[in-house]
Amino acid sequence: METTVANRLQNIKASLPLHVTLIAVSKTKPIESILEAYTSGHRDFGENYVQELVDKYAQLPKDIRWHFIGHLQSNKAKYIVPFTHLIHGIDSLSLLKEVNKQALKNNKIQDCLLQVHIAKEETKFGFDASELEDPATLNTLATFSNIRIRGLMAMASNTNDTEHLKAEFTGLKTLFNILKTHAIPNLNMEILSCGMSSDYPLAIAHGSTMIRIGSSIFGEREYKH
Repeated sequence: METTVANRLQNIKASLPLHVTLIAVSKTKPIESILEAYTSGHRDFGENYVQELVDKYAQLPKDIRWHFIGHLQSNKAKYIVPFTHLIHGIDSLSLLKEVNKQALKNNKIQDCLLQVHIAKEETKFGFDASELEDPATLNTLATFSNIRIRGLMAMASNTNDTEHLKAEFTGLKTLFNILKTHAIPNLNMEILSCGMSSDYPLAIAHGSTMIRIGSSIFGEREYKH
């Protein structure tokens, strides 16, 4: 008997602690698969590509909470800010400035996560921990009136070395705790978004409150040609 999207989703959700939010990563997946997950009661979905997110938003129920989890270019922020629930990959102050500008235009407070570079791969994006501990950076964050920083997001190294992953997740949690002590009005450190299909149990054990899972729910990725 074939396991359905809804069954896989519910099995994972049943195994999670109550304080952990599951983002179903639906990039490259068809509308039908997303609707199957939606019909089972799930509402948090993650997309990596701006155009794909815009297209899916237009076709799917409006009570879905869309999470943009990919690398966002500043010139494309205007397309997703009007409806996106949470933007995970804020990796520079210049991007945050543009998101703030678009949020102001849309008369909304945009929830965001700051992406931290914790992996050994150079290809990944994000702030260094030292940047986010710099008072100058924190003072700049405070100037964005239409932004609410809800926490941090990171992508761990693509490795089977458990000790290495533990060190990355522990470092991220330490930074999260440090930032939590700062009394900045638009800094509400509540969410630690890390952990994917391959490493989410370890991420949760080291403080993650939000995980991003795609292939374990929808099956392997289907890339468009």
